[in-house]
Amino acid sequence: MATFFNEFFGVTTDQLDAHGAFNISVINDMPLFIDPFLLFNSKKPEYRQLHDDILRYMMFLRDAVIAGRITPDLEKAWFLFPEVKQNWLGFSLHGNGGSGLGHDFASALKQNLETLFADFGAEKVTKGSHLEKVCLVQSGVGRDMISDFTTNLIKHWLCKYTEQFALAHIEPALRKKVWIAKSRFNYELEVWEREQFELPCLDGDFVLLTPKDLLTKDENWINKPDMIHDFESIPASIPDAELRGQVFNFFERALARKDDKRPTTRDRAEAAVKTIINFPQLIDYYIRLKEQTGDKATDISTQKVLETKEFFETQVRALQAALLGDTEFYDVKGLTYEEVHRRLAYLKDVIENKGGHKLFYHKGVAIQRESDLQILFRFVWFGSPLDVGAEVNDGRGPVDYKISFGAKDKTLVEMKLAKNTALERNLEKQLPIYQAASDAKHGIKAIMFFSAQEKQRLDGILDKLGILGHKDVVVIDARNDNKPSGSKAA
Repeated sequence: MATFFNEFFGVTTDQLDAHGAFNISVINDMPLFIDPFLLFNSKKPEYRQLHDDILRYMMFLRDAVIAGRITPDLEKAWFLFPEVKQNWLGFSLHGNGGSGLGHDFASALKQNLETLFADFGAEKVTKGSHLEKVCLVQSGVGRDMISDFTTNLIKHWLCKYTEQFALAHIEPALRKKVWIAKSRFNYELEVWEREQFELPCLDGDFVLLTPKDLLTKDENWINKPDMIHDFESIPASIPDAELRGQVFNFFERALARKDDKRPTTRDRAEAAVKTIINFPQLIDYYIRLKEQTGDKATDISTQKVLETKEFFETQVRALQAALLGDTEFYDVKGLTYEEVHRRLAYLKDVIENKGGHKLFYHKGVAIQRESDLQILFRFVWFGSPLDVGAEVNDGRGPVDYKISFGAKDKTLVEMKLAKNTALERNLEKQLPIYQAASDAKHGIKAIMFFSAQEKQRLDGILDKLGILGHKDVVVIDARNDNKPSGSKAA
C-alpha cells in the first residue's frame, strides 16, 4: 500500500538514503521543518553558501526598509511568500496545505529589520547573522514561519537537488517539467524570477525532496523557550562586568515578589522577558552561546529525524502490515458509522492482543504528542474509498477526523491521548458541538492510554461524565507492562 515517496515513485529507500533525502509521505505532512542554523553550522560549503544567500536577501530587505522604499506592491513582491507545500513537511494534520507567510510575518520582519537586524552582517558579539532572531522577540513568529521563509529562500537549490535525484532514478512518466515561481532573486532587476525544473509529479503537482541533515523537529536550535528557560546562563557569559552586574540586578528586582514567597517557574520566565526587553543585547549573547554549542544542534536534529523516520515510516508500515494481514481493516463494508467502529475494533485488537502496542513506543517511551497519533491514524486509514478529512472545521472549531461517504453520511472521530490535561473538557464539550455543526449523526471518541495511572484517571473522567462503557468511547490499552510475549500474542 503506497504511503511514502519511494512507493509512489518506484525508487528504493537505499537510493533516497544515498542522496541524503528524507523519505516523505505524500499523504500528509511530516512534523519536521528546516532549521537555518543547520545551514550556518554545516561543514558543507554548499550549505554555508545557502546561509550566506539568505543573509544577502535579508540585508537587501533591511536596506530597502531603512531607505523607506517599501510600498504595498513591493511588500507583496519581496516579503510575502506561499508555503512550499510540495516538500510535505510542516504542521498540517491533513494533506500538505498551509497559510504561508502573510502580512503578519511581513510586518514583524519589517519592524525588526530596522531595530534588531540593524547590524545584520556586522555583528560584534556573535560569529554570524541569524534569521531566527525574529522569533526570539516577536510573538506570533514561530518555527513554522522561520522554516517557511528559509525554504522559500533556498527553493531554487531544493528544486535542483530534487531534479538531480529524479533524472537519475525516477521514470520519465512520473516526471514533468514545471515552472517554479519565485525561484531565484535577481538583485540587478530587484525581482523574483521563475525557473523551470524537471521534477517528480503526483496528482498534477510537483514534489520536492529535502536533505535529512537540514531537518529537525520541535524547535529551532535558536529558539525563544530555550532563551527563557536558560536565561540565567546568558548574563553570566557577558565579559563586561558592569553590564553583567546591571543585568543581574534588574533580573533580581523583576523577580522579587511582594508576598516574599519563593519565585515560581512562571515568575522567573516573566522576569527573564522583562530583562531581555530592557537589555536587548542579551539576545546576541544568547545566540553566541548557541553558536558555541552548535555541534549539538546537528547531533540532536539527526536523532530527532531518525526517531521521526522510525515512527512515521517503519512503524506505520508495520502497523499497516499487521492490520492487512491479521484483520479486514482495509475492506470497506457498510456506512461510515459501522465502518469506523469496525476499523477501530481491529485497531484496538492489534494493539492490545497482537503486539501492536510496541509501535507506539520509541526506546521504551510512549508517544507524547496527540498530533503524532492523529497523523499516524491518517496514514493507517489511507487506502479507504471513504473520505477521511483531518482537523475539519465546519464553523465551531476543528475535529480530528470527519469520515464521510457522500453529503449525508458522516461520522466524526476524536483521537485522544488519555494523558491530555484537557481531556475532560474536550470529551464534555467538543464533540456534540462538532456533530451539530457538521450535521453528523454519529461521533466516536478513541482514547489511548499507556499506564495504569492513565487508565485510572480516564475511568474517573468517563464515569463522572456518565459515558464509562459507552459504545462510542473506544478505549485502547497500549500499556507495555501488561501484554503477553510476542510469541504468545501472535
